[in-house]
Amino acid sequence: MKSLLSLLFGLLLLCGSAVAEERSADALVRQVTDDVLTIVRQDKDIQSGDTRKAIALVDTKVLPYFDFQRMTALAVGRNWGKATPEQKKRLTEEFKKLLVRTYSNALTSYKDQTISYKPSKMEPGDTDVVVKTEVVQPGSKPVQLNYALEKHADGWKVYDVIVAGVSLVTNYRSSFSQEVRDKGIDGLIQMLGDRNKQLEK
Repeated sequence: MKSLLSLLFGLLLLCGSAVAEERSADALVRQVTDDVLTIVRQDKDIQSGDTRKAIALVDTKVLPYFDFQRMTALAVGRNWGKATPEQKKRLTEEFKKLLVRTYSNALTSYKDQTISYKPSKMEPGDTDVVVKTEVVQPGSKPVQLNYALEKHADGWKVYDVIVAGVSLVTNYRSSFSQEVRDKGIDGLIQMLGDRNKQLEK
């Protein structure tokens, strides 16, 4: 997972622009990749580490295509059912901030990586699919980067990312569970809030 930040820029490739007509998940990924890569390659500010500009890009291009509530529920695990509606709302808000900041930092680290697409087993009626890709980095071995998407009424949404076989979302589960055991749901909310404040600095 040490290369996670440098790899997560691939998340942004999913969401380059709104797509008017319905597309399959893999077609959507492939279609918008070029658009986002073009933006990143031409934006010297982002390449120079302008986190605020990267966050703005994430806000406009990524957020509408991610199911943050499901991502949070997966990360929190069985403790999700113990949370009140208000706690679930706050957990989702804080976890979303954490992921957005992570994605934004990853975007500023983008250099010469490219995306290679792999065959995906999908049937026309599938509503839960995995789009398989590889991040190709000069001088390094390709790294598998897969996206789990679910079809909603308003289109496909990402609910997990698997980097080199490790789920990004469930990778948080152990530390989240420990925090809940020690300090309860409110303690986890506080921990996420504190982490986000540190990242903002």
